[in-house]
Amino acid sequence: MKKVLVTGAAGFIGSHVAEALVKAGYSVIALDDLSGGCEENVPDGASFVPGSITDYHLVDRLFSEHRFSFVFHLAAYAAEGLSHFIKRFNYENNLIGSVNLINAAVNAGSVECFVFTSSIAVYGRNQVPMTESLVPQPEDPYGIAKYAVEQDLHETLEMFGLNHVIFRPHNVYGERQNIGDPYRNVIGIFMRQILNNQPLTVFGDGLQMRAFSYIDDVAPIIAACIGRPDTWNEVYNIGADQPWTVLELAERVCRAMGQTTPNIHHAEARNEVQIAYSSHDKVKACFGDLIQNIPLDVGINNMATWVKQTPISPGQRFKNIEVAKKMPPEWQRLANKDSAASQT
Repeated sequence: MKKVLVTGAAGFIGSHVAEALVKAGYSVIALDDLSGGCEENVPDGASFVPGSITDYHLVDRLFSEHRFSFVFHLAAYAAEGLSHFIKRFNYENNLIGSVNLINAAVNAGSVECFVFTSSIAVYGRNQVPMTESLVPQPEDPYGIAKYAVEQDLHETLEMFGLNHVIFRPHNVYGERQNIGDPYRNVIGIFMRQILNNQPLTVFGDGLQMRAFSYIDDVAPIIAACIGRPDTWNEVYNIGADQPWTVLELAERVCRAMGQTTPNIHHAEARNEVQIAYSSHDKVKACFGDLIQNIPLDVGINNMATWVKQTPISPGQRFKNIEVAKKMPPEWQRLANKDSAASQT
């Protein structure tokens, strides 16, 4: 039985990937610092190790002890918009932590393939539909960190022969998502606000367009790639094809949660990419038998059923924002509230 390391395995996408790997018969070591996930998400059959990828001593020890055949690196703090204001945290966790894993994989000598979940944030703006042949032009520290890891994996293949697969998912939602996080995952934020009888926060006019990807259209493909060596050393966009505006999304989330009309609060617009959706021709050509194309309403209804039965877990709140200048007022109020609470 081959051993597999899954980082972020107590989180959202990571727990689903770990579950698929356990079902496929792999021995899974699940590493997570529980900053955004919870141990209950780790699937039965996986061995949970609490800890951070920023702890390179722990990472090196795990690789030495287990001689992993495959690595699935999903641990990240994926608050793209907030990354402007938490640069140090972003790069330490999303870039340096990734390098710790790559170093360990090279030194171990046992890793056949390193699977990395990047993001369509690497593309930046004005490049739609986003295709893998485009030259990435990330617009924020989160996208910069993800692209830097991609480049390092390409260099590591050339220098040390470490195979990799890079997936660029986007706007993934579904069961086990942390809906308590106030900075990311708009569907989860909307659902939490509805449960709390709050208006739905929409930044700007709400005409931003995204393609929202249900977890079952993403996790099974990520997990399956290690069994298909002909797909290695490539980059794949992965997720839903159909883009929707944030306002259209709000209507559908409200219906799934039992509300008839969205109560929208239009907050000040953020500095963000307005239209982002990608082409999936490449992943369909290589993983077409696993593509499900689950409709948005079906996925949202599935998630809503789960949310109504699940306690809201707290999201990671940043009490020490590194750069407050130009921070959206909605987030600034959260930071001020945290600051005031820490002084009482």
